[in-house]
Amino acid sequence: MGRVAVAAIVSLWVIPMSILVNRVVPEPYMDEIFHIPQAQQYCRGNFRSWDPMITTPPGLYYLSLAYVGILYPGMIFTRAISSFPDMCSPEILRSVNGVLAVICSVLVYEIMTLLRPGVNDRNATACAVVLASYPLQWFFTFLYYTDAASLTMVLAMYLACLKKRYWISALIGALSVIVRQTNIVWMLFAACTGIIDITLLSGKCHVNLAVIDGPINEASQLIRKNSNISSNLRRRKYNGAVDAGENVRPTANAFSSEMPGLADEIKTILLTSWHMKWEILVHFVPFLMILVAFIAFIRWNGSIVLGAKDAHAVYPHFAQVMYFGLVSTLAMAPVHFSWGQAAGIFRSLWRNRPLSFLQVLIAIFAGFLSVHFFSVAHPYLLADNRHYPFYLWRKVINAHWSMRYLLVPFYAYSWLSIFSVLGRFQKRIWIVAYFLATAAVLVPAPLIEFRYYTVPFYLLMLHSNVTDSRSWFLMGFFYVVTNIFTMSMFLFRPFQWDHEPGIQRFIW
Repeated sequence: MGRVAVAAIVSLWVIPMSILVNRVVPEPYMDEIFHIPQAQQYCRGNFRSWDPMITTPPGLYYLSLAYVGILYPGMIFTRAISSFPDMCSPEILRSVNGVLAVICSVLVYEIMTLLRPGVNDRNATACAVVLASYPLQWFFTFLYYTDAASLTMVLAMYLACLKKRYWISALIGALSVIVRQTNIVWMLFAACTGIIDITLLSGKCHVNLAVIDGPINEASQLIRKNSNISSNLRRRKYNGAVDAGENVRPTANAFSSEMPGLADEIKTILLTSWHMKWEILVHFVPFLMILVAFIAFIRWNGSIVLGAKDAHAVYPHFAQVMYFGLVSTLAMAPVHFSWGQAAGIFRSLWRNRPLSFLQVLIAIFAGFLSVHFFSVAHPYLLADNRHYPFYLWRKVINAHWSMRYLLVPFYAYSWLSIFSVLGRFQKRIWIVAYFLATAAVLVPAPLIEFRYYTVPFYLLMLHSNVTDSRSWFLMGFFYVVTNIFTMSMFLFRPFQWDHEPGIQRFIW
């Protein structure tokens, strides 16, 4: 019932908004001027044609062909069109993302109920609907961009991995890479999640725990037998008596010494992986094969991007990670920017002083180095006033030479808060894997594009285990207001450039 409700609710805004966007902006706009003609070439069967300005693989165009192929018999029967290429109009191609947005919302619901077995359908439905209205994902649902397809593929891959269908997960991962090549990182992240799941949560893990932790004395066994139900459940989950699909939920935060140390988790994973090496190899060899093929592609292509290689040259843009932290916590402001959260972080740091204070100082110092030496002002960012990052860069980050440094404490707090929230429910090794994957996707990107933040933001939201209804309501309200503003600006506040003909519109 929940997934049907999610699909129905999301469809209630996807359909009318798609009609409105197609009526006001019928012609391809911005990146659509590359994507739509390329998809239309494929609809004509011209698969050798390729626009050199397109940087991503043709996965979206193949999905569009499949979608159009499904619609084609009905359109022929009703005589709405006369040939297959006629089906590939901007309106039909844009509707691909509308369908994917509905599927994506259902995937969010499925992942949420899998990660939180105790959540009821009503709350899971509400959370999935709120996430479907996340401004970056919502806005590009109505244009022919790769974002909706990319996120949908990554979430489908991740869901299959959580369900321990690793070969299916690898297959979907390969498709996600064909949609957007940076998804190779999220495919590897999913594989890491699967390995963590097998080694730390599988039924075989307790064999190696005995080697690592030493024999358990009889007194401690008696204590465990007399413990309450919740602690017993956690112990049984860790030893594999409960279905390994459920995640262990540490109650301490990321800075607490009560949690098992990162070194202990790594040691457990390495020892368990050695004992289970053949089983792990069988499960994850498809991921390895895809990685090898991807490396071969990069070597053959000479770059990770397909076209416009000069404009998308890889550069160590470490400040991008700082921007992501602040943008994501602002999008989850009721969770991260509250007195309770700030006080909790301070108490945790104080309890683990002086080491925690040293870690914070190192993080702030690294932030200063990132914004000073590894902050990139891409020519597109400086020249294109159609994008909101253009104004954020000029009016906020670059408003004064000191501003970029004054923002560093906010960047540091944002990541401390993210680690704190994740640390209450996730293993430390998972948090490290998530951070490294996010950095691997964002650091090489020289252009500040908030669209790049969508996948890591969704994974952050899904694993933050936000259960407060008030927080979800406030986030949903903020998303709706933002969507109304950005779409109104896009549709009803066009402007023109003196140096170039045509109508220009504000866009993310």
